[in-house]
Amino acid sequence: MRELHQIAREINDDWRVQGKGVSPYARPYLDALHTLESIDDNYILYSADEIVRRFLANAQTWKGEKARAIKKELNSLLK
Repeated sequence: MRELHQIAREINDDWRVQGKGVSPYARPYLDALHTLESIDDNYILYSADEIVRRFLANAQTWKGEKARAIKKELNSLLK
């Protein structure tokens, strides 16, 4: 399993390749993901689990094959 900061870097890169900026609603959660290693980590007062859930809830504008694959990967960490 990849570390969350590695996934965050790939998300950032793909969103940029799509020619869109990261959604302002998803940005704070993506920024937090850049600081995390595993789903068991914490970011300030939030668990990584909560950060991932909030990112996914606010990342609807991120679309495409890579987006679907990474969202699936993130969802699998929540189980």
